[in-house]
Amino acid sequence: MVKVAYVQMNPQILEPDKNYSKAEKLIKEASKQGAQLVVLPELFDTGYNFETREEVFEIAQKIPEGETTTFLMDVARDTGVYIVAGTAEKDGDVLYNSAVVVGPRGFIGKYRKIHLFYREKFFFEPGDLGFRVFDLGFMKVGVMICFDWFFPESARTLALKGADVIAHPANLVMPYAPRAMPIRALENKVYTVTADRVGEERGLKFIGKSLIASPKAEVLSMASETEEEVGVAEIDLYLVRNKRINDLNDIFKDRREEYYFR
Repeated sequence: MVKVAYVQMNPQILEPDKNYSKAEKLIKEASKQGAQLVVLPELFDTGYNFETREEVFEIAQKIPEGETTTFLMDVARDTGVYIVAGTAEKDGDVLYNSAVVVGPRGFIGKYRKIHLFYREKFFFEPGDLGFRVFDLGFMKVGVMICFDWFFPESARTLALKGADVIAHPANLVMPYAPRAMPIRALENKVYTVTADRVGEERGLKFIGKSLIASPKAEVLSMASETEEEVGVAEIDLYLVRNKRINDLNDIFKDRREEYYFR
């Protein structure tokens, strides 16, 4: 059995040092509860509701050379956990809404958000790395960010690539994802870990309700709408590696791709 966790926090806009401090405290709390994988919110280090692209460019970091990835690697090394966390990435003159994956031995990889939501399109470029699955040794973790969930192809692609768990950093403002993520888990026979944020930022209110969902569409843990907190759940990887739902049906082998729209 493996334990996974979400960190639900209230990042302060343009205050990375304060956000690092809060994230470190909550990651350590999850580690003390036995979590081996910890997922942080989208843009956990920078805040979300930017006013200008210049504002984002000033605070965005390179990956993995930047301060945010270095901080996460240090915490992962100190706690022995694997971390998936959302951050603003600077690559030359281009900005991406990204997630980094780190572990006790350092940097593992990154994902760039493919489906940008609303005003994010003013600041970031759509991701160009595809949907990625990272092998942690004891399990495989796929990553999607916030609005990616709205497109079922996102989770399906990660599942087809072998993800046991989908890590889902988020900054949710609409109420639908907490209802939908158990279905994403069910239809792909994976676990999902949605790490949302709380609070209000420049007039934008976030819904919280981070959650861990099982391949049986169970909600194993759900956070409040307002509080900073950690949620931990034990997961059974056998349930996700066996894609059968009975003796005659396998959800991947039964796919009829020749009849699906392309």
